[in-house]
Amino acid sequence: MKVFKYLSLAACLSLIACSKDEDHITSNVTLPDPEPVDDGFYGQPFRGMPSDVNDLVLYEVNIRAFSADGDLDGVTAQLDSIQKMGVNVVWLMPIYPVGQVNSINSPYCVRDYTGVASEYGNLDDLRELVDAAHQRGMSVILDYVANHTSWDHPWITEYPDWYTQDGNGNIVIPPGTNWQDVADLNFEVDSMQLAQIESLKYWIREANIDGFRCDYANGVPFEFWQRAIDSLEAYHRTNLLMLAEGDRFNHLIAGFDLRFSWAAYAKLKEVFADGHAASELSTMHQNEYNVIVGNQGVLRFTTNHDESAWDDTPVQLFGSQQSAVAAMVATAYLGGVPLIYSSQEVGRDRTLPFFSNDLINWSANPEVKKQYQQFMQIYANEAAAKVQTITDYSSQDVLAFTKTKDGEELLVLVNCRNNSVSYNVDPGLSAGNWTDLMHGQSVQLNSTLNLNAGAYFIYKRN
Repeated sequence: MKVFKYLSLAACLSLIACSKDEDHITSNVTLPDPEPVDDGFYGQPFRGMPSDVNDLVLYEVNIRAFSADGDLDGVTAQLDSIQKMGVNVVWLMPIYPVGQVNSINSPYCVRDYTGVASEYGNLDDLRELVDAAHQRGMSVILDYVANHTSWDHPWITEYPDWYTQDGNGNIVIPPGTNWQDVADLNFEVDSMQLAQIESLKYWIREANIDGFRCDYANGVPFEFWQRAIDSLEAYHRTNLLMLAEGDRFNHLIAGFDLRFSWAAYAKLKEVFADGHAASELSTMHQNEYNVIVGNQGVLRFTTNHDESAWDDTPVQLFGSQQSAVAAMVATAYLGGVPLIYSSQEVGRDRTLPFFSNDLINWSANPEVKKQYQQFMQIYANEAAAKVQTITDYSSQDVLAFTKTKDGEELLVLVNCRNNSVSYNVDPGLSAGNWTDLMHGQSVQLNSTLNLNAGAYFIYKRN
C-alpha cells in the first residue's frame, strides 16, 4: 500500500477500499493446489487462510500454561480441541529466548528474534505444529515484539545506536512505561528497521508462518509498519495476516488487516458489570465499523493474556460461569473478529499468568467447553453471523439484534444481567417461526420472553 499520511481521511478510505483486494487477504477465487516447489521456503504454500477477514476466528495460546511441559508439542497435541470451536487462526504468544538481564521472565522480553526458546522446544517442533495446523485448515501466526528487546540482546553491544538514548548516551526503556526489563529501539535508524523486517521474513521462510500479531503496535511508527507490511506481502507466498495490538486508525492504513478493540472490551464490562444499557453495545459496534472500509476489521474479545493476568478473568468480571459465556456470545455474534484466549473455554476463574507456568485445568467445567464448541461452530457455519450490519432490538437489559445474508436471518438474544429479566419482543420478531440453533428446536416467540441470568438464544428464521 502507498503512504497515506498526507491525504485526507476520505481519500485514505477510498484508497483502502480500492487496494485491499491486492493485499494480504485476497479475493474469493478458489485456486488449485500448487505443484510442490523448492523455492528455499520450508513447506508448501498454505492456501487455507479465509479470503474475507470477517470469516476469521482467532485462538490465542499461552504456551507456558497450555500443557504440563509448557511447550510447542503440548499445543500440537490439542489442535483438534481448538479446531472444534470453529477456529481457523492459531496465535502463538512469543516463542523467543527470553532476556536474563533485569529479567522478570516476560516472553515479550526478546533476546533473539530468530530463535526458539528451549523451554518451548526448537524450530522442528514449531514446524511440526504449523504443519499439523495447516493439515486441519488452520493458519498459525506468531507474536512479534518490534518496539523493544531485552538488555542482553546482541544488538545492545553490536549496534547501540539502534536504541533510543538519553542526553548522556544511556539506552532507555520505552518512554511512558515502567518496563525496566526491556530497551527501547530507535526507529529513526534505517539499518535497524531492515534487520527487523529480515527477522519477520525468517519465520515465513523457515517455518511457513502465516502472519504476525504485532505487540505494542501503538509504540512503533506508522512508517515502519507500512514498510514492513509492504515487504512481507511481496515476500509471503500466499495470504498474509497482520494483526496490530493497537487502536490507532492508521494501523489499517499501514496495511494491517485487524486491530484490537479495547473500546468493545471496555463497553462489555460497562454493560455486564456496571449496569449500562445493553443497547450501548450495539451503538458501540456500529460506530466502530462506520470507519472500517474494505477487507479489514477489529478484533473483539472478552479476555486475552493481558486481561486475564492483570485485570480479571471473564468469570470474575461478569459474575458467573454462565454470564461469562453469555458475554462471549455477545462478543462473537455482535460483530468484529472473535478471539478466544486459552483457558476461557473451560471457565478459568482465577488470573492466568504468562511470566510463569500455571497449568490450565482442561477438565474443569466441561459444560462450558461444550457450549463454546456449540455456539462457535454455529458461528462458523452461519454466513449471516459474520455480517457486520445489524438491526438492533436491544433493551436496557437484553442485547438483541438480527443479521441477514442471502435471505437467511439470525436473531441473537443475550441477557446481560446476573438475574432473570423480562424482554418485550418486537412484533416483527414474534411473527413466524424460528429454529433454536443451540437446541435444534422450532420455536415461535411470544410477545414477552423471560430470560434467566446469563441466558442467550441464537435463532434462525424458518
